[in-house]
Amino acid sequence: MSADDRLIVALDVPSALDGLKLAETLGDTVSFYKIGLGMLTGGGLALANELKQEHGKRIFLDMKLFDIGNTVEAAVRGLAQFDLDFLTVHGDPHVVRAAKEGAAGKDLKILGVTILTSLDRADLDASLIKAGDVQDLVVERAARALEAGADGVIASPQEAKLIRALPEAKGRLIVTPGVRPAGAALGDQKRVATPASAIGDGADHIVVGRPIHGAASPKAAAQAIVDELKAI
Repeated sequence: MSADDRLIVALDVPSALDGLKLAETLGDTVSFYKIGLGMLTGGGLALANELKQEHGKRIFLDMKLFDIGNTVEAAVRGLAQFDLDFLTVHGDPHVVRAAKEGAAGKDLKILGVTILTSLDRADLDASLIKAGDVQDLVVERAARALEAGADGVIASPQEAKLIRALPEAKGRLIVTPGVRPAGAALGDQKRVATPASAIGDGADHIVVGRPIHGAASPKAAAQAIVDELKAI
């Protein structure tokens, strides 16, 4: 059965060699990979290029950039030369606008991070984030990121339906980490849903890491998710 690019597999492994080995194990079952900050010093950009150029995979570079506008613009301009598919920045409007300037003329999609799926209200209180329900804050941040020009947003699957209902979300991407197949361990994720539920609620792509790379048979685990998505 062919891959379904609604599934993005997170290569949250120690090094580029480990990431390449996992991608080779998954083979044609997976067509889209996420490479995050933890891989950056382990050859992440080299792996991204190899998977893209030599294996024909789509690549989501999850850097969650945040800085002053000029710095973000310069960083994105440099990353945009690698011909990747998605890049995350924090969803603050000034960051999104700068990232879009940096990606001008390229096909790189800029995705704004709303609130990390590992955070709950107690975490936001500790970070001095304004009072309010987490879902309400996620939707508000999503709307502001989209108004600033983001091609899409990152949010937990529990907020996908609310974001999809926003006028600003028409034609934009919703990518949901914090997705766990039924029965899988939650790990450090606090706002989760199953793959079918996330897509059914409006997500365009789901991100799955540990339930695949930590499985006894990663390929079988990925195939089970692909089968679940194709059955929707």
